[in-house]
Amino acid sequence: MSYAFDADLLPWLDLLPAVTLTDYESLVAARAKMSETRLQTPPYEPSQPIDVRDELVPGPEGAPDVRVRVYTPPVDGLRPGLVYIHGGGFIVGDLDTSDSACLKYADQLGIVVVSVDYRLAPETPFPGQVEDCYAALVWTANKASELGIDPARIGVAGESAGGGLAAGTVLLARDRGGPAIVFQYLGVPEIDDRLETESMRAYVDTPLWNYPNAVFSWDSYLGEGKRGTADVSPYAAPARATDLSGLPPTVVTVCQFDPLRDEGLEYARRLSQANVPTEVRGYAGTFHGSQMVTEAAVTKRMADDQVADLRRGLQA
Repeated sequence: MSYAFDADLLPWLDLLPAVTLTDYESLVAARAKMSETRLQTPPYEPSQPIDVRDELVPGPEGAPDVRVRVYTPPVDGLRPGLVYIHGGGFIVGDLDTSDSACLKYADQLGIVVVSVDYRLAPETPFPGQVEDCYAALVWTANKASELGIDPARIGVAGESAGGGLAAGTVLLARDRGGPAIVFQYLGVPEIDDRLETESMRAYVDTPLWNYPNAVFSWDSYLGEGKRGTADVSPYAAPARATDLSGLPPTVVTVCQFDPLRDEGLEYARRLSQANVPTEVRGYAGTFHGSQMVTEAAVTKRMADDQVADLRRGLQA
C-alpha cells in the first residue's frame, strides 16, 4: 500500500530500522537493532548541568524492585514532577531508550523527571508493566519533597506502549485512591488489544509499527489467546475502561498513517465525553515512530508541541 508521507520524511525511510515481529527470535533481533539505532543517534546536550541518578524503588508486592532514573535540574524550590514511561510495544526498550527525551524535559522545562525501567513482555506479562509504573508513581509522590517536587504538580507521560501504560497507571491511581495526577500526556498511545479500528486493519505494512507487529505485541503482553477476549483488564488496555470520568487534563497525539491512530482519537473523544479536559494533536503525513527523523519540519513541530503541552499541563 502506498502512503502520502510528509516529503521531509521520505529520504529517511530506508534508514529507519526494519522491525518485523513474528516470534521470540525476531524480538531479540529487534531489541538489538533498536539499541544499535539509539547508539547511532546524537544524544541531547542540555544547556545546564542536570543531575542524573538511578534508584531502586519498592516494586509491586512480591515483585522485584523497580529501577528508575531521576533527572533533576539546578532549580531552587519545588518544581513539577513527571513520571515518564518509554515506548516499545511492551516488549522493547529501557531507561536508555528515553534518556535524551528525559534530559530535554528536565533541561527545557526545569522539572524533575522520573523515568521507569518497567519489566518487559513476554518475560513478564501483564500486570507486571503497569504495576511497575504505578509503583514508580507512588514512590515519586511519597518522596516528592526529597526529590524537590511539588506534590500538587505531578504528571504522567509516555509514548506508544508507554502512552498506554501511562493511561493505565493514571486509571490505577484514580481507582486505588493513589497519588493525585495533574496532567497526563498520551503520545501515540497503544491502548486497545482488540485491533479492530479502521487504521489498525488498514495499515499492515507501515514503517516501524503495523498490524502484524501489534498482534505480536499484545500476544506477548497479555499471553497467547487472551487478546480480544472479554476479560482483558482496562489497566492493560485502557480503551476497555467503561468509566473515564475523574481523570486529569489530557493531551493525546496521533500520527496520520499509524495503526494506533483511531484508538487514540476514540480515547480522546471518550475522555471529552466524560468531561475530562482533552486536547488532540494530529500530524499529517506522519507514521508511528516518525519522531526518530529529528530533522523533518513536522517532527520538529511535534517536539515543540510536546514541550509546550508539558509546560502548560504541569504548570512549569
